[in-house]
Amino acid sequence: MTLRIDISGLPSERLRFAASPLAELTAMLHVLAEPGHHPQYAGWAGEVWAGLRPELAERLREAEFLWRSSQADFLLPARPRSTLAEELDEVDRIDDDTYVTAALVTTCGGHRVPLAVRSPLTDAAARGRALDLAQARGPRQEAFAERLLADPAAVRARVRHTLEQCAEAFFDTAWADVAVRLATDLRLKNDLRERQGIAAALASASGAVTLTPDGDCIVVDKLQDKATTARDTGVTFIPSVFGHPHLVVVHTPGWQPVVQYPVAESSPAEPVSLETVTLRLEALAHPVRLRLLRTLARGPHTTGELAHVWELTPPEVSRHLAVLRHAGLLTARRHGRYVRHTLNLPDLTALGADLLAAVLR
Repeated sequence: MTLRIDISGLPSERLRFAASPLAELTAMLHVLAEPGHHPQYAGWAGEVWAGLRPELAERLREAEFLWRSSQADFLLPARPRSTLAEELDEVDRIDDDTYVTAALVTTCGGHRVPLAVRSPLTDAAARGRALDLAQARGPRQEAFAERLLADPAAVRARVRHTLEQCAEAFFDTAWADVAVRLATDLRLKNDLRERQGIAAALASASGAVTLTPDGDCIVVDKLQDKATTARDTGVTFIPSVFGHPHLVVVHTPGWQPVVQYPVAESSPAEPVSLETVTLRLEALAHPVRLRLLRTLARGPHTTGELAHVWELTPPEVSRHLAVLRHAGLLTARRHGRYVRHTLNLPDLTALGADLLAAVLR
């Protein structure tokens, strides 16, 4: 399972390493939405939530689909600027169709929204499909999608204002602390690139990022087999402190590839019993179960959604989910008509930091 980025013929200067305030704010918002993915920042997340004004807290919940399970492509700038305001200005220049499509992909879950050809702003069938998928994800997703499709300008302005309020509430302080670490990482990457080449710089960013021997393709270990090209645009690599352990990649056709890689140090794994380790590793030994687990690491999914993503039958998915639940790696909760399966992050953590990083990547 890899993502391949074609860079054949691309000038070396178009492989950029740069820090992005907006991308780091997005990583922080993901931590706030999914603190279980980032136990090292649980204390920070608790303090931030405790200090938020109720209005801002509600705004974050209503728009969290832009950064919770996956990040909307416009939140990872291809050309990072020095300030958050400048990067938000760049987002404002994106046309409504592009913005709405990117927002709906994360709101509706995964890449199951066939919006690349027909815009939901002008095509009734595409609009209906998007709303159906959002409804299946939950009432908040449905409400957000309805508002976005009814008045995209108002939602865009509200999202920007929310991000600006985050800057005042917690981001500016946190950014001052991490900016030095990001700058240090960038100096190391650029020095390594100058002395040993781009392959060495990529390897130092993440063990999941490699350069093919011919130098024509960047290979990223990700959830599904995908391919994109950067021959006309370039690739941007953005370091992140709050993003650890995630490796986030923008690869949607029409968008310049962007790779946000973690620079935070991982904590050592805690020992667990051999019996528990054996049971769970046996459950993960099947490639289909490992793929399902990696999907569930992005957020809760129903059996039907998992079957759709991996082109499997629901009974086959149910059998694999039963094995994972027996191993204590999943929980199942009913939400109305749907039963959602959720990854038990603490139990997965007990298997070790390397495995945790692999499924969360």
